Amino acid sequence: MMPAPDNPSPDMVSTMLTLITTRQTILPKRLSEPGPSAWQVNNMFRAAAAAPDHHMIMPWRFVLVPPDRRAALADVFAQALLERDAAATPEQVEQACEKAFRSPFLALAIARLGLCEPDVDPLERMVSVGAAIQNFLLVAHSMGFGASLTSGQAMRSAALRQLFQLLEGEQAVCCLNVGTANKRKPARLLPDVSAFVSSL
Repeated sequence: MMPAPDNPSPDMVSTMLTLITTRQTILPKRLSEPGPSAWQVNNMFRAAAAAPDHHMIMPWRFVLVPPDRRAALADVFAQALLERDAAATPEQVEQACEKAFRSPFLALAIARLGLCEPDVDPLERMVSVGAAIQNFLLVAHSMGFGASLTSGQAMRSAALRQLFQLLEGEQAVCCLNVGTANKRKPARLLPDVSAFVSSL
C-alpha cells in the first residue's frame, strides 16, 4: 500500500468520508457469488493489520472457513443450539445449520484477551479488534462487496471453541461474511454529531 500523503487533498478526504458513511450491513442471506478473490481477501486483512495496536501485541486473529469446512461449522451451530435449547425443533436446527453456508466468504474473528506482555487492558484490546474488523469491512465495501458481521450465543459454545482450537484467553467475536450483494437497503440516517459529542 502507498504511504498516506502528508497533506491529503480535499477530494481524497471526501472520498474516504463517502466510503465510510455509505458502508452498510448486508445480511448473509443477501450475499451471493462471486465472492472475493484470494488477492482481495489478502488486502482486506492488510487493512485489518493497520488497526491501532498499543505495543503491537496483535490482539486479534482470524480463521478462514473454506467451503469444504462449512459442514463442520454447521454441526457446531446445531450443537450450540441444542446445548441451550434441547427442545429445538428439526426446523430450528436446520435453520441454525444453514447459517454456515449463506455467504461466499466466511471467517471467524477472534479476540486475544488473555495475559500478554506488555500488559494492555482487555477493553483497549477489544477496541483494537473492533478497529481491525472495521478496516476489513471498509476495504470489502471499497471493492464493491456486501459484508456483515454475525454472532450470537454460538460464539461462546464449547463446540465452537474446540473446532477453532481457541486458546485460554481467546474469545470468538463474530463471523465476517462477504459476497456480492443481491439486495441492498436504503441508506440509513446517521446520527448527528451533536447527539454523541460533548465538551468537558
